[in-house]
Amino acid sequence: MIDKKIKQKITKNTLILEIAERYPKLVELLVEKYGLHCLGCSMSVVETLEEGAMGYGMSKKEIEKMVLELNKEASRGDLKRSKKSGK
Repeated sequence: MIDKKIKQKITKNTLILEIAERYPKLVELLVEKYGLHCLGCSMSVVETLEEGAMGYGMSKKEIEKMVLELNKEASRGDLKRSKKSGK
């Protein structure tokens, strides 16, 4: 279940390339922690996070946890930017 305090920006249906473009700091997490090396693959343009993760053998439960963590990290980055810009 997604924490209601965190606005969900990334879903299992988000394209892998879109995550990399919007949140470049999450690329390391996807590759190092979750083993999603498909970021450099041409399929990342049309493949969703769920499709890529399932291709690497992740379960639905593991994907849910990954999405939660990605959203937490994305929100932290947004919070840092907001504080710097004074918003």
